[in-house]
Amino acid sequence: MKVGDVLPGRTVEVRPEPMKVTAALLRDPNMIHLDPAVTDELGLGPRVVNQGPLNLGYVHTLLEEFGRVVSSRFRFHGNVLAGDRVVPGARVTAVDGDLVDCEVWLDVVGGARAVSGTARIRAR
Repeated sequence: MKVGDVLPGRTVEVRPEPMKVTAALLRDPNMIHLDPAVTDELGLGPRVVNQGPLNLGYVHTLLEEFGRVVSSRFRFHGNVLAGDRVVPGARVTAVDGDLVDCEVWLDVVGGARAVSGTARIRAR
């Protein structure tokens, strides 16, 4: 890997079923992850909201294809909803031996950037 390389991301369809499992694992009772009637009532539309850790997981899964994630920092910019298609991405910003720094993101297809940040991986 060299500076400027873009790590190819795959499109992921966000489904509500993993949100239910994640809500149980995190003991997160927030109904915006479980009940479309609640999100609609709150003005978010009739689709449940994906949990932040699942969104970060899409980015980490991409990075793990190229190495072991050593560290990461993220900023959330918007919601990802059930039925959205998202694409994680990464661009190499620095290389020091087997340590690779990246700018990372998660974009909603046809929408906005939902997550941005930085990560360091130990390349394979």
